[in-house]
Amino acid sequence: MNVSLWRNRDFMVLWSGRTLSEVGDAVSLLVVPLLAVTVLDASAVEVGVLSATRMVAYLFLSLPAGVWVDRMRKRRVMVACHLARAGLVATVAVGAWTGWVTMAHLWIVALLSSVCTVLYETAHQSFLPAVVPGGQLLDANGKLATTYSVSRIAGYSAGGLVASALGVARTAGIDALAYLVNAVSLLFIRRSEEPPVAARRPDFRRELAAGLSFVFRHPIMPRLVAASASLNLFSQMIFALAVLYLVRDLHLSEQTVGAVMALTTLGGIAGGLLSARLARLVGTARIIWIAPLGLGWTVLLVPAAQPGWGPVAYTVGMAGMGALFAIYNAAAVSYRQGACPPELLGRMTASVRWVIFGVMPVGALAGGLLGSWLGVRPTLWIAAAGVWASGLWLYFSPLRLERDLPDGTPEAAAPPTAQQPARREQVPIDAAGKATGGGRRA
Repeated sequence: MNVSLWRNRDFMVLWSGRTLSEVGDAVSLLVVPLLAVTVLDASAVEVGVLSATRMVAYLFLSLPAGVWVDRMRKRRVMVACHLARAGLVATVAVGAWTGWVTMAHLWIVALLSSVCTVLYETAHQSFLPAVVPGGQLLDANGKLATTYSVSRIAGYSAGGLVASALGVARTAGIDALAYLVNAVSLLFIRRSEEPPVAARRPDFRRELAAGLSFVFRHPIMPRLVAASASLNLFSQMIFALAVLYLVRDLHLSEQTVGAVMALTTLGGIAGGLLSARLARLVGTARIIWIAPLGLGWTVLLVPAAQPGWGPVAYTVGMAGMGALFAIYNAAAVSYRQGACPPELLGRMTASVRWVIFGVMPVGALAGGLLGSWLGVRPTLWIAAAGVWASGLWLYFSPLRLERDLPDGTPEAAAPPTAQQPARREQVPIDAAGKATGGGRRA
């Protein structure tokens, strides 16, 4: 019987450190766009470019990142990425304090930070199964989703208050300390990783192809990838214009912007807390497509918002999207982690993220361009409709005919490599998303 995650010391250390870094990250996500809009008077296009550069590394780095991460100790990669991000964010704080920060500086920092983010997130998703037993992955991912939302509340609230009191130029450095503390906390995880399996003849292209082949020859994952990519594409159009919309269309102050953005994360908290229970109640297969179709319509309240009562509509709409993502991601990520052999986790994760996160800078840039061309509100109408329609990828798929994920998750065999045998026993997943037997989970 698995020990409760609340008594799993290593998971609690991992969870606590990630929570702190997420708080700092939320401060940065609020303050940097505010800095661009209120101090540098950035246009919709410039704000869109800033949001896009923060994620552009997913387009060119995700696939090789999977190969590199599978060859290295995941925890070391995570520590190095946090230290690098701390240094990058510190330059923004110094630049804002001295008054020489520019849009070019913000773009460069965002680009380099995106490289660290890709490596860190690939390592983190591959490291989690080494800390958490397979039967508790759904619960662990639900808790991490909740943490993300709670951290956004704390970060946005603190960022808005500090920016209102001291000015956005003096608030940009909080994130650096959070990254530094998280890097140190990772060193206190006791559970040691198994050393990476070294290939007899390392073949970068073959190793990379093994991850892609596993994902796209799998009977379910291509549909999951398409749905996730659609959700990310259209949601990033909304996120890219959020601060601009709240400040210039709804006429909110900096402090109110922070409060509204903090309240929108309540949906993510509720979704994260209820994700495992809803999956068991509704079905672990059904919940994956019910989440976007059942909650996606609430996002239409965002472009419907008007000055006066607008903050309420905006908050409800964005909270609905937060709940959607928390519930959907907990189920989809747990499915991917359970369906993949341990030696392919890094490459599988990178292959999926290459697609679903690779569209994010495209969505952010499209949001900025369309916002400049059509106007911010019409662009938000398009994006909100796209968020809801993303669920159709899964509704018109084999998942619609199943209540729960099958006991023996089918798996398309990846091409054999020196690191991967031609056949491997699959870890079955039961109706509650728990491992019921099979090979070891790492």
